[in-house]
Amino acid sequence: MKLTKIVSALALSTVVAASLYAADTVKIGVQAPITGKYANEGQSIDNFVKLIVDEKNAEGGLLGKQIEVVTCDDEAKAQKAAVCAKKLVNAGVFAVIGSYTSGATEAAQTTYYRKKVLQTSDGTSDSLIGKKYWTFFRNSFPNSSQSDFTAEYMIKTKKYKNIVVLSDYSSYSAGLGDATEASVKALGGNVVFRGKVKAGTQNFTAMLTKVKAMNPDVIYYSGYYTDGGLIRAQQKQLQINADFIGGDSNDNPDFYKLAGAAAEGTVLINFPTPEILPYPEAKKYLAAYKARFKMDPPSIWPVTNADGLRAVIEGVEKTNSFDTKKISDYIRNTMKDFAGITGPFNIREDGERVGAKFVVYKMANDGTKKVVSE
Repeated sequence: MKLTKIVSALALSTVVAASLYAADTVKIGVQAPITGKYANEGQSIDNFVKLIVDEKNAEGGLLGKQIEVVTCDDEAKAQKAAVCAKKLVNAGVFAVIGSYTSGATEAAQTTYYRKKVLQTSDGTSDSLIGKKYWTFFRNSFPNSSQSDFTAEYMIKTKKYKNIVVLSDYSSYSAGLGDATEASVKALGGNVVFRGKVKAGTQNFTAMLTKVKAMNPDVIYYSGYYTDGGLIRAQQKQLQINADFIGGDSNDNPDFYKLAGAAAEGTVLINFPTPEILPYPEAKKYLAAYKARFKMDPPSIWPVTNADGLRAVIEGVEKTNSFDTKKISDYIRNTMKDFAGITGPFNIREDGERVGAKFVVYKMANDGTKKVVSE
């Protein structure tokens, strides 16, 4: 009888301890490609989230609760992303940062919406806003804003007469390619060819041989750096005398590795890269990131995701609540010009980030680039 009471008492104390622990912590999820071809982006997103979280925990936590980060590797694959969404929801997160790609982000959206879990991503596909989920907001800017800027540069600044637009088949890349084609045509530009390649193909010479016959002034590629670097290298090998412009997801150090000497002269269109962000928060957090991880972020995307997390934290503190609907309403309707690492952070009622600023970079084959237009 006494043993039974002792066992029962121990069991009760364990339950109480567990509930006390739960009461003193709150969980934030990271859904990102920790492994796979975009691992350097995913790992940096995870690193930046942990940097922000550790800073907040050192200050006493969020509404007095310590923040625990729960990370799930979606490998930038839709099927894996759907699994991650279920795992993170079951782990009890109230918000998720990610994913890196639009496809993986979209595959998880509905699960987060149904469970009232906040989600913020750098994914730029316009379809991410199309579902009108109050749980989602974007920490970057949509394809449509980038396509208008790109078309202005190609038509009004460079005055290209014959433009080739290439993409892969992903929702992000195809969407940006289609939007850019439409923006070029709206300005009276001439798209002589709109083509799609299979991501990960490695050998793009068949498509590029077809493109060469069209004698383009420029090849615009809206896909990811893992293919963009190879397309640029193979373009040069085939002696296609055209400029090459890459959309924002080509802006990654691995582009140089894949393109080699052909990187010279490549033009990239993206948000300002981390090292030239002029904001006080950028100088603070990028220095802290480098001090801790002994490297810079590979691109702007881990930084925009860090801003997404910081906006969630701001929403919690301003509403004095972990009620995700209240936090979402605050971010969309009340928060104005939040001091982001990537600049003033404003979210429209539909979850879209507004106030996009793009920059044109020209690359050198030594891994450096310089701003040539804003």
